[in-house]
Amino acid sequence: MATQKMLKFVTLDRATPEKRGAEARKEDFGEIYRQYAAEQAEAQASRCSQCGVPYCQSHCPLHNNIPDWLRLTAENRLEEAYRVSQATNTFPEICGRICPQDRLCEGNCVIEQSGHGTVTIGAVEKYITDTAFEEGWVDPIAPYKERPESVGIIGAGPGGLAAADVLRRQGVQVTVYDRYDRAGGLLTYGIPGFKLEKDIVLRRNKQFEEGGVTFKLNCSVGEDISFADIRAAHDAVIIATGVYKTRDLQGPGSGADGIVRAIDYLTASNRKSFGDAVPEFDSGELNAEGRKVVVIGGGDTAMDCVRTAIRQGAESVKCLYRRDRANMPGSQREVANAEEEGVEFVWLTAPKGFAGDPVNGVMVQKMRLGQPDATGRQVPEVIEGADYVEEADLVIKALGFEPEDLPALWNEPELEVTRWGTVKANFRTHETPMEGVYAVGDIVRGASLVVWAIRDGREAAEAILEKFNAAGASVAAE
Repeated sequence: MATQKMLKFVTLDRATPEKRGAEARKEDFGEIYRQYAAEQAEAQASRCSQCGVPYCQSHCPLHNNIPDWLRLTAENRLEEAYRVSQATNTFPEICGRICPQDRLCEGNCVIEQSGHGTVTIGAVEKYITDTAFEEGWVDPIAPYKERPESVGIIGAGPGGLAAADVLRRQGVQVTVYDRYDRAGGLLTYGIPGFKLEKDIVLRRNKQFEEGGVTFKLNCSVGEDISFADIRAAHDAVIIATGVYKTRDLQGPGSGADGIVRAIDYLTASNRKSFGDAVPEFDSGELNAEGRKVVVIGGGDTAMDCVRTAIRQGAESVKCLYRRDRANMPGSQREVANAEEEGVEFVWLTAPKGFAGDPVNGVMVQKMRLGQPDATGRQVPEVIEGADYVEEADLVIKALGFEPEDLPALWNEPELEVTRWGTVKANFRTHETPMEGVYAVGDIVRGASLVVWAIRDGREAAEAILEKFNAAGASVAAE
């Protein structure tokens, strides 16, 4: 019965927000959803073959003990399943929602490889952690003993928060500095609510605050406080700023009104969902309602933009990508979801320029894939004489992100960066050449996955604790 009712729930979930809200008031779908999720979690977990070589685990950046918590879930030992999951992952309920499992654990499931369809690992991970919160199994951050050492963390995204969790549970004094008014980084303002509900992020933020983590929000390093002052105030510093500089488009008309950055567009949408005043959204500048939208890019951010535009009631949504579907960097599952929702993908196309101001079209050049480059990836080549104009009155640039020039912004020329602008750091300890300064996540790796940032944050915290403990032992020996 729960499964039959769930079909109605799923149908409503794909409807407009207005219809979904009106229908949801007629019947409480919460309990139906919980019943359905429990049935599906147990059924999926029982499909795990418990194979001798768990490729799902080895292809997870956190090396989560996936077969173990799947077995426990199949046996309805959910609290134990949660404990195993939480042991290696600071945010399993978040990873279960937003990790590209089709490229990681699920894509390497033995059952998937044998052609029988993957175990839906992400959905089970999400379910057991959501259940843990509901049942009160999630342990608060309550260190056994307070320590005198303090760590300053610059950036309240997944990498910084993962480090804060590990450090604070060991009694270290932690202060997190962030430029935004809410913690979470891209979890809060970059990822749409239909993929990651914002109350899920706020719940974790509250846990950190109640556990003694100090947040200094609306605090821009280099403006409101200097990097030197942060270093002076703490025994160690972690740089976890992420990468926010948008790769830009050149060409005629690229500065026209109606051409916007993906991060601005997504942030406006998320702020609106919080109930914030967002004049750029209300004016239509960052709102796709009733407009012909063209998104340029092929990564997960582009998928977030096209699916957000659909939900805002765009007249049409097209995604231009210079390679073909097989070579798209974003999740294939996300592409399939977008197509199902009405997004049109225009493969092997790239923008040449823009018409009108405000913009009314994208000048498109058709491409073909040529010979592979040094990485083995085929290089797009322009097909001469095949240009055309794609109608658009809102163009969203989703070409990826690059690191900001931190040495210049922070007036710290000694902070070493690579030729790509990322911070140089040891990939095991995450310590930079600057004594006591560590760096984690995208600011080291370049634009990457949330799960890698979590891993980096945890590893950096463990390295810092090891150094603190060694220093304490040395003092005790004297």
